[in-house]
Amino acid sequence: MPFLHRSALPALCLSLLFTSAFSVRAADAPAPEAEKPVERQPLPERSQEEASALERTIPQQEQQQLQAGSDSFLALWKPANSAEPEGVVIIVPGAGETADWPQTISPLRHKLPDANWGSLSLSLPDVSVDTLPPRVMEAPKATVDTSSKEASTADKPIEQAASAEAEGTDPAVVPGADEQDKTDASRIFARIDAAVAFAQTQSARSVVLLGHGTGAWWAARYLSEKQPSQVQKFVMVAAKTPAARQPDVQQLAPGLKVPTADVYYQDDAQTRKSALARAQAAKRLKNDGYKQVSLKTVPGNSAAEQEQLYRRVRGWLSPQANAD
Repeated sequence: MPFLHRSALPALCLSLLFTSAFSVRAADAPAPEAEKPVERQPLPERSQEEASALERTIPQQEQQQLQAGSDSFLALWKPANSAEPEGVVIIVPGAGETADWPQTISPLRHKLPDANWGSLSLSLPDVSVDTLPPRVMEAPKATVDTSSKEASTADKPIEQAASAEAEGTDPAVVPGADEQDKTDASRIFARIDAAVAFAQTQSARSVVLLGHGTGAWWAARYLSEKQPSQVQKFVMVAAKTPAARQPDVQQLAPGLKVPTADVYYQDDAQTRKSALARAQAAKRLKNDGYKQVSLKTVPGNSAAEQEQLYRRVRGWLSPQANAD
């Protein structure tokens, strides 16, 4: 051991004393609290982002901020180009479409004012059920020494699923789907209510709902469940039932209590078959207010296709006008 000079011993002892005291205090000190994770703000809905983009491009005089419960949403308004307008057409876009979508939505909202109809195109909220993945049902795993009785019991979920599939029901039900469906319907119906109330402030003699794609289904469901006296007519264009929703448009459309124009494109065999089934159902229900309008797509000429749609819709809304 190296020799320490006698004069260095006090300094060494003092150093050891301070080091020991510091270690004791450090051990007694409370541990620092863990930092709380920063709470992230929920991301805005895609529909909100799309509406914000429209606010930057659509003329200010066409924008209306309507209130539906706690939701404020964008609607695009164009008054009729007439001193005596016939009414207001409320346009309900389909899934993935905005209030100024280039197919169907934008052409109709711009053209209808020239036919003496004001147009009010809505922004719809995001909906959840349509995109939720189905729950996969798995059969219980049987052990090697499982008895025949236990194996039979383990196979029952598979048999039940197969039976449900044969009966046309879906055993893979998304948990909470029913509650989410009610929430989605409540939000969308509130927006249509707000649009109807706005139309009435414009002294509209007639209020018409016009839905495209899945928007036609939501509008049909709104009319079926709420049966509002303020809406006099309904136009559904290329109606489509959203995934995981009930009832199907095949059941909804033929029984509606308001005059309905069912506009469909006849190019596809399945679409023609579905349209025929709706027409037959309407006849069985003696629904004289249900009419079908068949159109053909015009490949490579979107302007002509949109003009064709506008003329047929205009002709049904205002029979006195020469649609063709």
